[in-house]
Amino acid sequence: MSDNDRLPNDARGNERRLGKSPILGQGHGLSDEEGEMIQQMIREEQHSARAPYIPAQDLSSEATTRMSAETAQVMVDSRLPQILHMFNRDYLYGQGRFDEYQGGLILKWGDGYSRLHIWASVEDGNLVFETSHFKKCDKPYCNGTHHILNRELYTNLDVVNQELADLFRRPVQERSED
Repeated sequence: MSDNDRLPNDARGNERRLGKSPILGQGHGLSDEEGEMIQQMIREEQHSARAPYIPAQDLSSEATTRMSAETAQVMVDSRLPQILHMFNRDYLYGQGRFDEYQGGLILKWGDGYSRLHIWASVEDGNLVFETSHFKKCDKPYCNGTHHILNRELYTNLDVVNQELADLFRRPVQERSED
């Protein structure tokens, strides 16, 4: 994005872009310890027995606790796990749940009818994001239901951050069969 495509900072000091709504909420820059304390307080107030991870007996047969070597390398190269963990800590107060599969990673948050997720997988060496739209958008790497980033794109932190910002604004709503 060029400097000509940017608008002045808004009242909170966040840079706004033409044609894009800002991400609601504001990062809190919490330390891991502060994030864990807030997460525990929220659980206590909600009287929630929900674990921050998916219990092994509830995992589908495709779920693993380890990604394949290729998938793990693409994830590390894209910095995706690191960014998603910071988002979970700073915006979701640690209420998101991660699940690793042999071919990808999913971050889920919300309960019941409001369950949302960001799903990233690796196919043929490409980083693939599931999208919430069902027709081709204006991005050249969109196939209608997924955004497929090749190595050149997923190693570009600006592209990954922009893609995640779009997914945070419009995450995938889980279907009832999920």
